[in-house]
Amino acid sequence: MVTWKGMYKMAAVSLLAGAFLCSSAFAESNQFQKEVEVETGAVRLVREVVKGDYKTITAKELKNLIATKKDILIIDTMPYQDSYKKEHIPGAKQFLFPIPDMVTWDSKETDGKTQGDYQALLGPDKEKQIIIYCGFVKCTRSHNGAVWAKKLGYTNVYRQPGGIFSWKGEGFEIEKAE
Repeated sequence: MVTWKGMYKMAAVSLLAGAFLCSSAFAESNQFQKEVEVETGAVRLVREVVKGDYKTITAKELKNLIATKKDILIIDTMPYQDSYKKEHIPGAKQFLFPIPDMVTWDSKETDGKTQGDYQALLGPDKEKQIIIYCGFVKCTRSHNGAVWAKKLGYTNVYRQPGGIFSWKGEGFEIEKAE
């Protein structure tokens, strides 16, 4: 049986191995500096996931999950006017979170919305699959959204770290707010 710690260690190894393989494709003159950037990002992401105690999902895995018509909740944590209104993953609901760690709830950072508003969006089913995303891997709005879902007792929380950028990079359709 694989434990959560074991899964995170395997994820960390996989991310770092992927980073290594990707870095070999860079031009010789930049390969070492690019590797430092990839490694830094991969390690930061793994640390956020371990700290937040949530799971991760890729854009392609999310697209396949949506295709199953399973009852899931997708949350876009980007600003409404500047991002969500213009483009978001089809079916996603919007709830703003800040980029810096939000250790205590701060309604000024969530567009005036309260912790109760977030819990109402997440719904009463604490085991429902919830996928939270933001713009791209370096953006940590989705980390904050996933951490707060876990703090509120939700158990099936995923972060799609590549966000809308990886979704579009896969060539998947987007939706606009009306």
